[in-house]
Amino acid sequence: MTLEKPLNARQSELLKTIEEHGTVTMDDLEAEFKVTPQTLRRDLTLLAEAGLIQRFHGGASAANSTENLPYQDRQIQNLAAKEAIAREISAAIPDHSSMFINIGTTTESIAKALMQHTGLQVVTNNLHVASLMSKKEDFRVIVTSGEVRSRDGGIVGEAAMDFVQQFRLDFGIIGISAIDEDGTLLDYDYREVRVAQAIIQNSRHVYLAADHSKFGRRAMVKLGNISQASSLYTDQPPQQSIATILSDAGVDLHICTVDD
Repeated sequence: MTLEKPLNARQSELLKTIEEHGTVTMDDLEAEFKVTPQTLRRDLTLLAEAGLIQRFHGGASAANSTENLPYQDRQIQNLAAKEAIAREISAAIPDHSSMFINIGTTTESIAKALMQHTGLQVVTNNLHVASLMSKKEDFRVIVTSGEVRSRDGGIVGEAAMDFVQQFRLDFGIIGISAIDEDGTLLDYDYREVRVAQAIIQNSRHVYLAADHSKFGRRAMVKLGNISQASSLYTDQPPQQSIATILSDAGVDLHICTVDD
């Protein structure tokens, strides 16, 4: 099942709580959210039917760490936050810049925000980004070689990684599936991770785009560490352990204001 409309504020916070704790009981959720059991059950049922969590008798747990959410669900999840992040990153990118843009719905929002720029040169392993940005005659868009994933238009594999290694660009715009409490960047497909690692290594500045739901979420493949970014763009202040890592590593933190 896909979500028919974006989650409301309570449902988003409920999902975040479950993802942060891994497993929660109904008693825990009732105490934290101060709503009736009936309301909680409706919210949990909606989240479970959308594949965002797993239900069990008396509680719920985070979705498994081996498989990402369907692309259509990710497109609308936390959309306002993604658009806020996209606006701020776009404002930080000068005209006539070169950049990598990797796979993800957040990076697709960033690509849309960049369409008002001029003279950009883009290398991407995201077919959705390539299709959009190639519509501007003054943009130069280069698509990596490699295997195309049918589920989201991402290009992955050794060929894509080798292709990226041919370039040294101004910016690497990176989306991520999950960020662990120690700052480890996580994703679901090791082939995608290899390409993202190559992008980080070959970018002068790395802009990491991650809305609040990515913190504490679980995925099984290590990409790197948040300390490798030049800047982190997110929509809510991260937990103290992450803030400390950013400060110690000199990573600029940008909290992006979400439109009402």
